Order: sequence, then structure tokens, then C-alpha cells
Amino acid sequence: MTDQMKAVVLARFGGPDAFELHDVSVPKVGPRQVRVRVHATALNPLDYQVRRGDYADYVPLPAITGHDISGVIEEVGSHVTEFRVGDEVYYTPQIFGGPGSYAEQHVADVDLVGRKPENLSHLEAASLTLVGGTVWEALVTRAQLTVGETILIHGGTGGVGTIAIQVAKAMGARVITTAKAGDHEFVRSLGSDEVIDYTSTDYVDAVAELTGGEGVEVVFDTIGGDTLTKSPLILADFGRVVSIVDIAQPQNLIEAWGKNAAYHFVFTRQNRGKLDALTSLVERGLVKPVIGATLPLARMGEAHELLENRGSYALRGKVAIDVAGDTVALPPRIS
Repeated sequence: MTDQMKAVVLARFGGPDAFELHDVSVPKVGPRQVRVRVHATALNPLDYQVRRGDYADYVPLPAITGHDISGVIEEVGSHVTEFRVGDEVYYTPQIFGGPGSYAEQHVADVDLVGRKPENLSHLEAASLTLVGGTVWEALVTRAQLTVGETILIHGGTGGVGTIAIQVAKAMGARVITTAKAGDHEFVRSLGSDEVIDYTSTDYVDAVAELTGGEGVEVVFDTIGGDTLTKSPLILADFGRVVSIVDIAQPQNLIEAWGKNAAYHFVFTRQNRGKLDALTSLVERGLVKPVIGATLPLARMGEAHELLENRGSYALRGKVAIDVAGDTVALPPRIS
């Protein structure tokens, strides 16, 4: 092993050009840690929010950021018995707790690490860790979605939405999602039972029609803004709203009071348990990550620009980074 590795370093907060490719020291392994050769990582909205400086107080510069890893263990700490060298693993690094995934190697606490699903490539596995953990926390732990309930998933074509549809379907729910007309066939292929074109239809009216005026038991908000304000208007009595978006503006949720609604705000906490649960669904063929673009590590700024301006591209699912190779696959621009 060499003591140096390539890493994409955030030198300052700013635009996609704020990243620099550097040779940096490989971190040392503690007793309950593993060192992983990173084969792939992936991007999340959290990544460009961190890059812009939205969480500047939590990210001392210069920083290696990034929140998804799939790779192979190269070294285990003295007190690690769960894994051995050569094991394929996937996980989300400790968020705001040290170096992230934009590097050739990463050292992680063993409790965060899960075995990679055997039927996924590294690029696919890296596209699942943070969004999968978020969806599991939102739908299973918080909303406690059950068989036969109806859920509205906002933003069905996004990195989170594509996984949420599949997990909700695997749980036996009736799934309604919002998507542009050109994406309806795609989200149906993931398991959505009904699709609402949010560009031409008021989804509040559409949900009322689809549920016979009853409303949905669960709303999963991946968008923010007025989706949160309007959520009570489509909820059944005792419904649950789960949002993964921080609230920039004050919200008037008076309508929620009349519904006895429960609100959950999720910033996911990673652990092996969630990953193992996801792996079970993946290996049973019930969940498969969707990758909409792939770029090598050295083109991280371009990858950020793509995700941050996803509305300008025909992008479905995740933007993945081939750390161990140089795969390039880009979505077409929307003219």
C-alpha cells in the first residue's frame, strides 16, 4: 500500500469549480475501523449544499466531502471480527464527522459498514447507501407505512424518489407519485400505481379524485416549499407527512391540526441495520438503484453541475462517480 491517494478536495465554498484533485495521505485505521478501496461514490443534493457553504459551520476546509461508498476492504482494525480483507462493502461515511467519499480510499467505523448486495455493481451499490437509508428511515421507521395504505411520493424520478417507489411497493402500499408526462412510463416501471403530471394538474385535486376524497395515509416530501404547506390538504385523518427537506420559510400548517396529522423531519442516521434490510430487498429483486449519469472522479465539478441543474437534463435517478475507472455516461440536455 502506498501512503498517498487521489482525492477531490473542497478548497473553498462556492460553485462546481471549487474542487481540486490532490494527492493526500491515506488515513490510518483504528481498532474498530476498516480501510476501503473506493470503487464508486454517488452524488446527493446534500453534496452540493455542502459545497455551496450551506453547512459551513460543520465542514472545516479544506475538506474531502461525499456521502456514498461502495468498495473492497483492504485493511481491518485489530478489533474487527465482522469483516475481512477482500469483502465487498457499501455504506455512507459519518456525515459531518470526518473525510467523505470523494477519494480512492476511505477509513470508516465498522458499525457503519454493510455487505454489498451481490447482485449490484459498485456503481449501483454506491447509488443506494444514503438515499436507501433515508427512504428506510422515512417510510419504515417514521411513517410506519403498512400493507394496503396509500402513499404520495413527490418527485418520483429523483435519486430518493426512484428508491422510495420501489420500497413502498415492496411494503405492499398503493403508490401515487408526481412526475412530468414524459416520465410516467418510467415511474410506473418502478412500481408506481398512479402518476400525476404536476406541470399540468393540481395534485391536490388529483389525489382527491384518485382516493375518492379520502386522501392518502402518507406523504413523502422530497421537494420542500409548498409541497409541505399543501400536504394536509391531501392527507387522510391521522395521516403522516415525512419530509427530507429543510424548511427555509415559515409554514402555516393549520390544516394539519384538523387531520390529527403527524409530521416527521428526517436527516438520516446511518447504520448497518438499515443497509442489511435494503440488501435483503435488493437481493430479492424488489429494489434496484437507477443511475442517470456516470463520470470519473476527476470530473467531480461537472457531476455537481449536472445534479444541481438536473431540470436542464433528462436525468433519472442518481449521478454516480466511477472512482476506480473512467466510465462516462451522460444524460441528454433538454432543449
